[in-house]
Amino acid sequence: MKKIFYLHLMSGMLFLGACSPKLNEGSYKGSANTSGYQKDSLAAPKATPSIKNFSLVTGWPAGSAPVAPAGFEVSKWADGLDHPRWIYVADNGDVFVAESNTVLKGILKIGAKLSRKIHTQHDGVSANRIVLFRYDTQTGTLNRTVYLDGLNQPFGMLILGGHFYVGNTDGLMEYDYSPTATSIAGPGKKILSLPAGKYNRHWTRNIITNEARDKIFIGVGSGTNVAEKGLGNEVRRADILEVNPDGSGEHIYASGLRNPVGMGWAPGTHTLWAAVNERDELGDELVPDYLTGVKPGGFYGWPYYYYGQHEDPRIKNEKDPDLIKRVIVPDVALGSHTASLGLIFYEGRSFPAKYHGGAFITQHGSWNRSILSGYKVIFVPFRDGHPDGKPEDFLTGFIGDVAKSEVHGRPVGIALLPDGSMLVSDDVSNIVWRVRAK
Repeated sequence: MKKIFYLHLMSGMLFLGACSPKLNEGSYKGSANTSGYQKDSLAAPKATPSIKNFSLVTGWPAGSAPVAPAGFEVSKWADGLDHPRWIYVADNGDVFVAESNTVLKGILKIGAKLSRKIHTQHDGVSANRIVLFRYDTQTGTLNRTVYLDGLNQPFGMLILGGHFYVGNTDGLMEYDYSPTATSIAGPGKKILSLPAGKYNRHWTRNIITNEARDKIFIGVGSGTNVAEKGLGNEVRRADILEVNPDGSGEHIYASGLRNPVGMGWAPGTHTLWAAVNERDELGDELVPDYLTGVKPGGFYGWPYYYYGQHEDPRIKNEKDPDLIKRVIVPDVALGSHTASLGLIFYEGRSFPAKYHGGAFITQHGSWNRSILSGYKVIFVPFRDGHPDGKPEDFLTGFIGDVAKSEVHGRPVGIALLPDGSMLVSDDVSNIVWRVRAK
C-alpha cells in the first residue's frame, strides 16, 4: 500500500514540477509569431532540455473570439459540446461532430489531475458520441441531435456508398446511412480491427476516401513516442492504411509517419497530403511537424530517422542498413511541437482568391516546448497542387498570456460548409467557430 501511495505521490510531483517551466535560452518566440518553421539547419538533439509545459486553459472571455485577417469575421457557431474533436460535413450540408478525448487511467490520471495537463486536455473522460447538426430551412434554426452513441473514442467520419463509417480507436465501424435520419440506433459492425491496446499514445483514427470513392484511407499514429515499448507494439502503426469499403484488401499506403491525422487531396491532383505530428523529447526545436505529399509506398523515417536522414539517437536501425536511403524528406515544416492536426484544402469560392486551393491546418498546440507553439490555424499557399509560399497565420488569439502559458482554447477539427465558410472546433472550450468572408 505504501509503495502504491509513493508512486502516486511521485507521479503527481513530476507533473507539478512541469507547471512552471524555465524558458530555454535561444528558443524561438513560438506562438508570438509564425516562426520556428525551419527545416534547414535543424538544431542538434537535446540542444535545449526537454520540458513539459502544459498550457492552462482559461476559456474565452465574454464577447471574445479567435482573430482572423482583415475581411473575415469569426462567430460562435455552436457551443455546449463535450470535447468536439473532429468535424465532417455531408454532401447535403449536415454537420457531424465527434465528441471524444484522450483517456488516462490509474497513476497517469492522478498525476494529470495534479497538473495543468487535466486542464489542457480534459484527459480521462470521453463522451464517445457523434452529434448531428442540421439547419431547419423553414425556421432558420440549427438543430442538434445525438446521431451515434456508445462509441470508442470516435474520430474520423465518412459517408460512402450508402454507409456511414466511423474511425473508432480500435476499429473501422460501418452503419447503414439515410440522409434524412437524425440518429442511428443499430449496432453497426466492425469491418476492420485497428491497433489500440495498452500503449495507445495516438488514439485518433481519421478516415477519408479518394476521388473514385472505391478506397478508404486510415491514419493510424504510433503507439509511443519513439517505439520505446518495442517495435512489436507498432505493427500497423505510424502508417496510412488503405482498404476497400468493406474493410478488405488492407495494405500500407505509406509508413514512417509518426502520427498522420489530417488528410486531404490537393485540388486538381491525385496526390494525398497529410499533416503529421513528429516526435517529442529532443528539445524545443526538434522535431518539426510537417505537411507533406504522401507517396504510395513511401517511408518517412519514424522511428529511426526524422526530417530526412537525421538519425534519432534513441533508437538504432540494426536490421536494415539500406532503409535510410528510402527516407523521404517532408515538403513543408510546420514548427516543432505544434501538434498540427486538422487539414483541409480550400475548395470554396467565398474566400479571397489567394486562399483558393491552399491548405488550412489547425495547430492544437505544444506541451513539450518551453514557450508555447501552435495554438492557431495556419495557411499554406498552393499553386497547381504544390506549396507556393511559407506558412502564415490565419486564425489566432487562442493564446491569452504566452508568458504564463495561458490559452483560451485549442483548435483541432476543421471543415468547409457548402457556402464556403469554415468551421473550426475548439475541443477544450467546447465551441465550434465559424469563419467567413465579409
